[in-house]
Amino acid sequence: MENKQAEIEQAKAILKQHGYFVDNLWTVDDVTYRYDCNVEEAQEVLDNALTNEATMEQIFLSIDLACDWFDIKLKEDNEN
Repeated sequence: MENKQAEIEQAKAILKQHGYFVDNLWTVDDVTYRYDCNVEEAQEVLDNALTNEATMEQIFLSIDLACDWFDIKLKEDNEN
């Protein structure tokens, strides 16, 4: 178990070095714990739940709100 966790932490560190946010990750266990499904079905559920248009819009809205909170300005070439 410790080796598995160390591998996960190493993978997260590599991704973080390349600019990925890895502090909030979902696993199939988050689905299979609550629903009667197998790992493959849980992967499909997570893919659908985390990549649908409504979720993506909400994430970008939250990013905008967080930038406002931290007084981070939108780049001029991105203003609509």
